[in-house]
Amino acid sequence: MSSEIAIKVENLSKCYQIYDQPRDRLKQFVVPRLQRIAGQTPKQCYREFWALKDVSFGVKKGETVGIIGRNGSGKSTLLQLVCGTLSPTSGTVTTNGRIAALLELGSGFNPEFTGRENVYMNASVLGLTKKEIDARFDDIADFADIGEFIEQPVKTYSSGMLVRLAFAVAINVDPEILIVDEALSVGDELFQRKCFSRIEAIRASGATILFVSHSGGQIVELCDRAILIEAGEKLTVGKPKQIVGRYQKLLYAPADKRETILEQIRRMDDHTEPYANTVEAAANQDEVHCENAQEPQESFDPNLKPSSTIEYDSHGAYIESPAVFSLAGVQVNYLIRSKTYLYAYTVRFTKSASNVRFGMLIKTTSGVELGGGVSANSPRESLSYVEAGSNYRVVFRFRCALNPGVYFLNAGVVGDVDGSETYLHRLIDIAMFRIVPVEESLATGIVDFGCYPEIELLLE
Repeated sequence: MSSEIAIKVENLSKCYQIYDQPRDRLKQFVVPRLQRIAGQTPKQCYREFWALKDVSFGVKKGETVGIIGRNGSGKSTLLQLVCGTLSPTSGTVTTNGRIAALLELGSGFNPEFTGRENVYMNASVLGLTKKEIDARFDDIADFADIGEFIEQPVKTYSSGMLVRLAFAVAINVDPEILIVDEALSVGDELFQRKCFSRIEAIRASGATILFVSHSGGQIVELCDRAILIEAGEKLTVGKPKQIVGRYQKLLYAPADKRETILEQIRRMDDHTEPYANTVEAAANQDEVHCENAQEPQESFDPNLKPSSTIEYDSHGAYIESPAVFSLAGVQVNYLIRSKTYLYAYTVRFTKSASNVRFGMLIKTTSGVELGGGVSANSPRESLSYVEAGSNYRVVFRFRCALNPGVYFLNAGVVGDVDGSETYLHRLIDIAMFRIVPVEESLATGIVDFGCYPEIELLLE
């Protein structure tokens, strides 16, 4: 394996034997042998379930890769195979570096041992000597922040305390490869922020990170690449923003169209960045815009339109004509910071619908969700009933508190389908706009919080 590759997965498959009844296990142990002796073809007393099927990919050293997919798609099985806690049915996994893993809550912990004893046991399994563990124990205990419970048996811990301690051990052994299975979603806000901060530091140190998450935002924010898995099959690998968009489209696809969407995703070019040319064109147009204007001016450029749009299949609703307008009703896509604008679209209903809500979302070019709005806080406050043939115009007023750059807009409508709320229609990256640069500005980052410095000399 190349020294630049941290994880290499080749043609990896995992099959489980599913028995309908406990006695079938005994029958499987005895009956096939008797059938072979009798010269008969052995029969299986179990059903095969392939959790993974012929999965291959590589992860470079220092790369952060996210795995996303629906429940039961094989994500956790894949991580366990990479860690070596499961053996593959076929295929190989090769790793290059010390692995620290956070899989199931408290996996590897002895419930009868105290937190301290489990720290020493787990850290030693990960390759640390007792002297190294002694030197890091205080840091581990401080990060876990479970107080005197560190001296109590782990069986008395809550799930939150358990993951705190497990995470604290994993990230304090200086892993060269960190593998995390949904552990980032556990704990309160302060602990989650502490976890993300430490992961950012681990990334900066050059470690390789492979993790599973159902959160598209986490995948986009943390990852260099993402892998989409469905029913044990690796569908596609690519930039996080595109992979998350494809996952969400698959997640909300009607059952009768899922196979068609799966085939579309398989055919997609994994390495394309549909928005890249659009952003570059926007930047070039913006230079011309600035040269021709003494002061920032809002305007509309018909060539500034996204090429990364993803459309969900409809459940009887269709979003049409989404666009940004000034308060005077003029369509614009070059916006001025701090001004208020209107994001409007129409929704055509070909089927009746209940508990209908509308929404919008603003994102960066990398897919980080900045914010948006909905027409009602809950289904109880939504439109209780919409007749087939109805048309609604939806207008969201928003204050443009963003610094110069390119931004994308989503539009969505949700309602009841078979008793649960789902998207009746959704358009991802359906519109885009550019914030006009200003010559003098003290604001930094993405959002303009209106920060102004006041500096004075203090005299002794």
